[in-house]
Amino acid sequence: MATTETLETEIWGRPVTFDYSEHWVGYSLFLLRIVMGWTLFQGGVTKLVTYLDANPENNWTAAGFLMNAVPEGNPLMGFWGSMAGNPLIDQLNMWGLTLTGLALILGALVRWSAFWGAVMMLFYWLASLTGGLLAGLPVAHGWVVDDHIVYAVLLFGLGAFGAGRILGLDAYLEDLEIVQSNPWLRYLLG
Repeated sequence: MATTETLETEIWGRPVTFDYSEHWVGYSLFLLRIVMGWTLFQGGVTKLVTYLDANPENNWTAAGFLMNAVPEGNPLMGFWGSMAGNPLIDQLNMWGLTLTGLALILGALVRWSAFWGAVMMLFYWLASLTGGLLAGLPVAHGWVVDDHIVYAVLLFGLGAFGAGRILGLDAYLEDLEIVQSNPWLRYLLG
């Protein structure tokens, strides 16, 4: 039977109280974790597969985006351009997306992975900043709030809730002797 709980907290100095269903929160956190994990995993794996193509002309690299897709007037344009063609940036991008997605799907090291996934999303968002009349606003996929901000906030929420404990490996990892002996490790799990 689904139970209803009451959450009492303070947000920006104001008391907030609301009722929620533990049953539906559990399902929603699990599904959000899986869907976000798959989105990142698929993005990373497709880059890895094309990066490993036998024909070097077909190999994926972030250079094309960094040199051509960053909007003109981006205040960090020189920074992004300086990273173009750097194999380390390509590796961090491909493996970061792949491993963050896999960790979310498995529910392992969710807080750690969600943090770094959110950092990646904020970097992508910064690359979409424009200049000129709408100085600073990323307008290609939305005004200020684009898909990268949505992903970053979703990842923050998954980490904050410890979503890896819901049908994920983190529930088992937290019972290991090493985690029991080193409680600080729980900040990476959940």
